[in-house]
Amino acid sequence: MQVGFYFDQTRCIGCSACVVACKDWNDIPAGPEKWMRIIYNEKGKFPNVFVSYLISPCFHCEDPVCIPVCPVNAITKRKEDGIVIVDSDKCLGNEQCDSKCLKACPYDAPQFGPDKGAKMRKCNFCLDRHLEGKLPACIEACRTRALDAGKLEDLISKYGNIKNADNFTFSQRTKPTIIFKSKSK
Repeated sequence: MQVGFYFDQTRCIGCSACVVACKDWNDIPAGPEKWMRIIYNEKGKFPNVFVSYLISPCFHCEDPVCIPVCPVNAITKRKEDGIVIVDSDKCLGNEQCDSKCLKACPYDAPQFGPDKGAKMRKCNFCLDRHLEGKLPACIEACRTRALDAGKLEDLISKYGNIKNADNFTFSQRTKPTIIFKSKSK
């Protein structure tokens, strides 16, 4: 089984409730470390302006490139559900590691906090909630219902299998587990 995300780009208003919920649930301090990000994209000139938003968590890729480049095997993929997790206790930290996992990920999911010696962290699909049968905190916080998560096969049967959206490029190499309802220009 592989879990994944669904994102309806036509519903997202860029409110960042998902970002706040993620930081709150995972006790991430205020600052640059964000396991869920909202990417704003604007094109055109008034009166013909096109605006879209894109979520950017870890997409728990089917073939994550961050795993083989970690020098201490701190990043693994759970067989039960495909969630990519980081063992921060194994991580060398931002002062000793050459950050290959950061450079390898096309979606900038792995992150070090700003403090000296900060360990690698990233979206873990709210593993604690997942193990209790609950949705990730970001999903429950989305008031426009632009987000969903679950078994990838269930999401595909419910929403279709669109793998591209405005301002997103699907990587055939990593195969991110995200499907979209994309916003048309």
